[in-house]
Amino acid sequence: MVTFRELFRIPEFGPLFAASAAHVAAQTVSGLALGTLLFTETGSPLLAALGMFGPSLAQLLGASTLLSAADRLPPRAALVGLSLVMGISTAVQAVPGLSVAATFAVLLGVGTVTSLGGGVRYGLLNEILPPQGYLLGRAMLNMSVGVMQISGYALGGLLLALVSPGGALLAGAALHCVAALVAVFGLSRRPPRAGGRPSVAQTWRGNAQLWSAPPRRFVYLGLWVPNGLVVGCESLYVSYAPQHAGVLFASAAFGMLLGDTAVGRFLPARWRARLAVPMLLLLAAPHLIFVFRPELGVAAVAAAVACVGYGASLLLQERLMALTPTELTGHALGLHTSGMLAMQGVGATVAGSVAQLTSPATGIAVMAAASIAVTVAIAPGLRPGAGASAPSERAEVLEPRLEGGIGQPQSDGAGASGGVVERAVEEGVGQDLPAHVGDVVASGRPDRRPPVVVEQHQPTRHDDLAEVVEVEEHLVEPVAAVDERGVRREPVGDQPR
Repeated sequence: MVTFRELFRIPEFGPLFAASAAHVAAQTVSGLALGTLLFTETGSPLLAALGMFGPSLAQLLGASTLLSAADRLPPRAALVGLSLVMGISTAVQAVPGLSVAATFAVLLGVGTVTSLGGGVRYGLLNEILPPQGYLLGRAMLNMSVGVMQISGYALGGLLLALVSPGGALLAGAALHCVAALVAVFGLSRRPPRAGGRPSVAQTWRGNAQLWSAPPRRFVYLGLWVPNGLVVGCESLYVSYAPQHAGVLFASAAFGMLLGDTAVGRFLPARWRARLAVPMLLLLAAPHLIFVFRPELGVAAVAAAVACVGYGASLLLQERLMALTPTELTGHALGLHTSGMLAMQGVGATVAGSVAQLTSPATGIAVMAAASIAVTVAIAPGLRPGAGASAPSERAEVLEPRLEGGIGQPQSDGAGASGGVVERAVEEGVGQDLPAHVGDVVASGRPDRRPPVVVEQHQPTRHDDLAEVVEVEEHLVEPVAAVDERGVRREPVGDQPR
């Protein structure tokens, strides 16, 4: 799968795309309306920033209690229910005279419940698309986010000029209901991806398993922290240019659209692992210019250039999927989304506090500098191949994918990795291997070949197997094994996505 046109030939991708687009448009219109309403009533940059991005803080509560439901609820029913909850809560916020405390109470409740949304939505995307189509499909959804944010901010600004913040909030509620209708009539019934009942204990166990591997930890940090701090910059657009915030937001959305298009459609595979860190740096660096309080045109260009760096999220998500067992994909993507949104809430809170004490321009520059510092700190863990040879990570990644004895520890004590002979094998090699495996042949991409590794292994079990596993950076995939007669045996277990 190499084109966007091929994506829409896949059943259910179109309805999922449309429902996601309506959801983003609804959030954009209602977020701008609520931020403007709070700034008008209170004059506080902090409360305006929290009104737009503060509900993301509630994602922390949802991620620690509800996230196991992302793989244990029927996807269509979950998406419909979440859209209706968000539509009702947005309509409640439009009630005239609603206090600031009541507004934030509603935001806290809906933010907790909707923490499931990312895991359900992107887990369903992973089901609908073949493994090689996930990055392109995710890029397409991200591109729709850019388009819908541009459209949503334009519509929201028009509604604020023509009617009132309350009217714009009601328009956002209507768009949430449209998303629910598209999901009802466009998506088919599917069973949950995992068995059992969702519970807090299941959520904690899944979170612990996902967080246990160092390479995944660095990927999660790269997805959460630099992004969240830059969203703190964006949360100050309203207080930086109250009459023209929509222009800055639309410019940022346009830059994000360009970045996602370039990464998802045109970036060669060999460059993907190398460009994650540079794009994270690009995400923050142009915001430093705000310390000089540039005029609107320069600020809009800086916002657009910076947000091209949001394409780093696609690169890191692809790496996350390569490191995650299939049965935990929804949970892993939900943890990514919840953590990202929670960090966005933290970023908005910190940025608003800095702006309250100094100025919006200073707050934007401070948050950009903090994002750059974090990216530099975690860059060693995001290098291509970083942590790929750690025995604990290899064992943890292999375990969910290999069954029937392959990859299980041997009792003869051979090998530090529990009896598993891990090696890279040239394609086609294996037909003529003897029963007792000797020299190991190196393999890899034509432009980067790892050194030859020699390992001797004398199996003592009755099946006398020589297990062969191909290791390519973080992606571990079982290949054929050879018995004592030189006969290839097909691998056992799920293939990684």
